[in-house]
Amino acid sequence: MGKIPAANPPKFVPPRKENQSLFAKIRKEYVNFTFAKSLIFDPARLPLISVLILAAELVLNVFVVQNVPYTEIDWKAYMQECEGFLNGTTDYSVLRGDTGPLVYPAGFVYIYSAFYYLTSHGTNIRLAQYVFIAIYLAQLMLVLRLYCKSRKIPPYVMAITIFTSYRIHSIYVLRLFNDPIAILFLYAALNAFIDGRWTLGSVMLSLGVSVKMNILLFAPAILLLYITNLGWLKTVLQLAVCGLIQLALGAPFLLTHPWQYLKGSFDLGRIFEHKWTVNYRFLEPEVFESKAFHLALLGLHLTLLAVFASPCYKYFQNYCRLRNLELMLAPQIEAQNRAEKEKVKKPKKSQAQALPPAAATKPDEEKLTEDQEKFLKSFEKGMKKMSGKQQAKATPAPEVEKPASSSATNKFSIHFDRSTQLALLPIFLSNFIGIVCARSLHYQFYVWYFHSLPYLTWYTEYTNSLKFLLLLLLEFCWNTYPSTALSSLVLHTCHLILLVGIGRKMFRRIPDLAQLNKTN
Repeated sequence: MGKIPAANPPKFVPPRKENQSLFAKIRKEYVNFTFAKSLIFDPARLPLISVLILAAELVLNVFVVQNVPYTEIDWKAYMQECEGFLNGTTDYSVLRGDTGPLVYPAGFVYIYSAFYYLTSHGTNIRLAQYVFIAIYLAQLMLVLRLYCKSRKIPPYVMAITIFTSYRIHSIYVLRLFNDPIAILFLYAALNAFIDGRWTLGSVMLSLGVSVKMNILLFAPAILLLYITNLGWLKTVLQLAVCGLIQLALGAPFLLTHPWQYLKGSFDLGRIFEHKWTVNYRFLEPEVFESKAFHLALLGLHLTLLAVFASPCYKYFQNYCRLRNLELMLAPQIEAQNRAEKEKVKKPKKSQAQALPPAAATKPDEEKLTEDQEKFLKSFEKGMKKMSGKQQAKATPAPEVEKPASSSATNKFSIHFDRSTQLALLPIFLSNFIGIVCARSLHYQFYVWYFHSLPYLTWYTEYTNSLKFLLLLLLEFCWNTYPSTALSSLVLHTCHLILLVGIGRKMFRRIPDLAQLNKTN
């Protein structure tokens, strides 16, 4: 009887070198001090940090809602005003709440009427707070998206600014004001404009105005943005879209009591009470409420808009040209990068036999010209300088976001979205000028410009210490309740210093990008 052959012992399979190589590469690239430092200081890392900021803000806001008592200010009055509308009243002179008459446009009425039903006639405050957590996170996501595109502000600045503002968190989840909803629509509009979705942006902008008129403070800059990017005819069409939205929303009121609606919701002459002012506590009530004082502020507002109109227009022009250049060069950059990638795939032993030009997958006319390559390098260097980043190495690919290794391809990868800086500055500045010249600022108005303050502050050439000091003092002023003569004076001083810093840099000679046409 033959012997049964012994079973072959299982062979030992060593771990794949590929996996080891991958883990080693990940450890080398991301587990080191340089990468950790970039997460703090490099604006290009903000997309990753933004995810962490949003997650942390969700936890923080839930903690605030669960542990900090809600303060009733306007919510009950909002519900009373909307209840009158839901009962069939369309006369704005009749719609009132405990705090006075209804003074907001129709969009406010519809949104808070939905809240009225959602929160059991306004009685379920906790549910309303969670709705405002969602509103806050949605707006923060839109804000961070703009900052990520601009690559101007270091991640640590955004984190410190967002996490440390008690007043902002209070306005959203402890007060339930309508200002955050108007600002949410505003940032949705800005994101649409940056993406080139002009009609959607106009709809969002008009919806914001329909909630609260403060959105009109952005209007002068957005009008210039329309003109420079779309031309006069398309600008008129976009303004028509904005107007039609207002007519559609206001139709139930305009068709029944038009004068009462226009006077109640778009009252530009409304006088604010001195006891609530944040910015003019040092004035006597008689002076604060005088018509001459209001006219003087209006004159100052129009003067500042006129003074800054020229540089803002040039910023928008350059933004438009860079966006057009992006569309023109994108296919050529992609074709050249594809050709470079094909070369790298060849075995090293055949590197001596370089591919002839005729072997390229795309015709020669799709390659970048010498002038185009020179401009791209100059553009990237200039935009990095605007962002406060001084690097001597070539620009990395956007999808990699790190310096290329010695074996990497020689890619042209320009982050054209960085030109967003040229559009955001005039828009934020227009609103800031309106706030500087406002007749009265109330505590909830802080949301009108809070999320633009890091951008405006870091645009100046002040030292980082002074920038943080300005943000700290502004937070102090908005958290001083009731306001004092000192807090009001400090607020005006900070606004003036910031406006001067912006003006000093903005009125320098802006690089003439008209030469871009030569790279075509």
